[in-house]
Amino acid sequence: MARTLGAPLVRLALVLVLGAAAPLLDTTIASVALPTLAREFAVGTAGVGWVSTAYLLAVAVTIPASGWLSERFGTRRVWLAALVVFAAGSAGAGLAWDLGSLVAFRSVQGVGAGLVQPVILTVLVRTAGPEKLGRVLAIVTFVTVLVPIFGPVAGGLLLAGAGWRWIFFVNVPLCLLAIVAAWFVVPAEPPSRPPRFDALGLALLAPALGGVLYGLSRAATTAGFADPRVLAPLAAGLLLLGAYVVRALRGDHPLVDLRLFRIRSFAAAGGVQFLTGLSLYGAMFLLPLYYQEVRGQDALAAGLLLVPQGLGSLLVRPLGGVVDRVGSARIVVAGVVVCALATVPFAAAGPHTSPFLLGCALLVRGAGLSAATIAVMAGAFKDVPRAAVSDASTVTRVLQQAGGSLGTAVLAVVLAAHTSTTVTAFHSAFSWSVALTALALVPAFLLRPATVRTGR
Repeated sequence: MARTLGAPLVRLALVLVLGAAAPLLDTTIASVALPTLAREFAVGTAGVGWVSTAYLLAVAVTIPASGWLSERFGTRRVWLAALVVFAAGSAGAGLAWDLGSLVAFRSVQGVGAGLVQPVILTVLVRTAGPEKLGRVLAIVTFVTVLVPIFGPVAGGLLLAGAGWRWIFFVNVPLCLLAIVAAWFVVPAEPPSRPPRFDALGLALLAPALGGVLYGLSRAATTAGFADPRVLAPLAAGLLLLGAYVVRALRGDHPLVDLRLFRIRSFAAAGGVQFLTGLSLYGAMFLLPLYYQEVRGQDALAAGLLLVPQGLGSLLVRPLGGVVDRVGSARIVVAGVVVCALATVPFAAAGPHTSPFLLGCALLVRGAGLSAATIAVMAGAFKDVPRAAVSDASTVTRVLQQAGGSLGTAVLAVVLAAHTSTTVTAFHSAFSWSVALTALALVPAFLLRPATVRTGR
């Protein structure tokens, strides 16, 4: 019999989940509020787009430093500081008096959010160990999968009932509650003496990620990848990223150690994480639009129609224990296949397709996606040495963020490229989504099946 998680570890996971919920929720509900903000501040689409872009760029700039900060100051201190910064940015955004102040406070939010997810993984992987990691991550990934689905519903309700300022104010009590709970529950890991801070590495990697993510965000809102406003930041970001890769592989003590990719399980899991990021966030971009533009639903109704996908993710929570016993390889492959097949009905759906059929497809899709997410996260850290966990957490977060941005950009370009009917455009975009999901099978098959573990 596998050892139980134990109450202290469950409490730790729940507290970390509470802290992660605010940044994840903020990303989705803020996007729902963009049209309202454009009217409030009398600006166009390009201007209000900076509400999301500033946040995204701040996250990208902060993530690379998260591993070094965790080692230097201890994960508990960094976690608490991240929540304080995010809460302060949220309060400021809710009090914003013009677009400029809102963008500035959104940047502050992004700094806090950029530290949250990597620190969660570092704390849990080190605390749980390989024998319990799957079950612990089943708790944490619950939020990762569920919040993007229910976020639009929460955003619509807040806008309708309380006004746009509460889109940001709602984060403050969540963060304060998480800070108080973390003070008592998150272990005070002593700071270590990491190598000297790699300032040049940060000077290369932060703008590299910023350029790539900004270019992809522009691709999702312009004519496509050929637009100079997309090509310029993308090209600059990729060049800087290439320079960082060369430096990190040749030098000593890089900011983020990319030699982790020499570990086969980590490299394969990283590929799956990137491609499932394409599937999760790309499809979450398409699904609300389908219900609004093809079926004529409003934003709130579209969000409610996506609830079955969240319910599907709940059904596979017990799989964490299976991952701990048999490894992640088979579950990742099965989850990816199920997710791809459950997306197929949307590639043929029209204005009058049975809502029951589509709801069932979403339920199954949520289950497959959640299963793959739990298993691949556990597989990523299986062979990573304890000393390298913080770097692995940083890389994992970057891959998820980049995959999500690329998936959204690609599907937005596919939608915009179709000048025929709206239904045909969505058929094509969902077909691309199926193909992108299926691509994750390539690295998934490289995950080594584990021997059955029977810990005491």
